[in-house]
Amino acid sequence: MAIKGYKTFDKGLVNRYGKVFIEGASYEEDVTPRFGNDGRGMHFCKRLEDTLRYFNATEEEVDIAEVTAYGDLAEGEDEYGGFYDMYATNKLRIDHVLTRDEILRMFLSMEPNERVKRFIKYFRLDDIELSMFQKVMVDERPKTIVTYNVDGTVTREHTYNIKQIEDEIKKSYERNRKLENVGNLELKLKSHKK
Repeated sequence: MAIKGYKTFDKGLVNRYGKVFIEGASYEEDVTPRFGNDGRGMHFCKRLEDTLRYFNATEEEVDIAEVTAYGDLAEGEDEYGGFYDMYATNKLRIDHVLTRDEILRMFLSMEPNERVKRFIKYFRLDDIELSMFQKVMVDERPKTIVTYNVDGTVTREHTYNIKQIEDEIKKSYERNRKLENVGNLELKLKSHKK
């Protein structure tokens, strides 16, 4: 069964080990694929933005290709980091090297979601390109939260961005968990003293 995906390279279609690939060519390795840092085979991902995790694409130029795996597969995932559908294969065809314009159009055509945010985070964009993604970055724009009295007068007005609010909620949750753990510990200590 063939699987389509994406593979990122250093500029010039060069992989991490210095091997140069060619658009339109197929490659085979005499290995049993295994995914991971100690893996074997040629690695690729189902989603383009996930391939950027393995390169410093915010600082260096990279090539990104559409690929088809047609050999044996090993699947990997990083649930903690939210990366799924990553593969290693022993047979890979480099179908098409994407232009920068094709890459940008792909993500600009998507509805704002985590995939687009991940792309923005891991891919170097200039100011003009970044401004094209403004709709995606709604969560980063400041929001004003206003608290009113019953009579309609303002009691408090504060400007946050959603990220700040999420961080405050997480901190509050962690503080409450610590207090809950301290309370549980005190109860355990009291029950042991009896």
